[in-house]
Amino acid sequence: MNFLSRSDRRRGAGDSEKRATRGSASGAYESVITLQSRLIPGITFAIYRISFGRRMELSRRAREISMKAEFLEAGNLLQEKIEAGLLAQEVDAMYLTWGLVSISGLTIDGEAATAATLLERGPDNLTKEIVVAIKEQCGLSEAERKN
Repeated sequence: MNFLSRSDRRRGAGDSEKRATRGSASGAYESVITLQSRLIPGITFAIYRISFGRRMELSRRAREISMKAEFLEAGNLLQEKIEAGLLAQEVDAMYLTWGLVSISGLTIDGEAATAATLLERGPDNLTKEIVVAIKEQCGLSEAERKN
């Protein structure tokens, strides 16, 4: 899983980055960007932009999980494939808890949504949308995001 070593310079600034920097003062930098959900109207979520320190933190968190997942993906046994799939979901959960700052416009079972409630009881498609947005901020390609 090569999900942390990519740089944003290999591709142009994404729409979200253009929105985050538009209208800002010269030299100003926002470490958080706010995006509108494309799947569920009225929901916005704020995620961290990647920085050197946050990339290191994410790398530390992901190191053990990714090594185990690569080992299991190479296996032929059904149990190993199931375990690899579970680890991939754990990586996505790690991205969500690491990168989601806040979510607005959504309540889950009567309480304001958080990363924890979104993972536990939230809409799966919204959770996946947010994880993809976080991975995009990390500069991951489509193939790398699937891992």
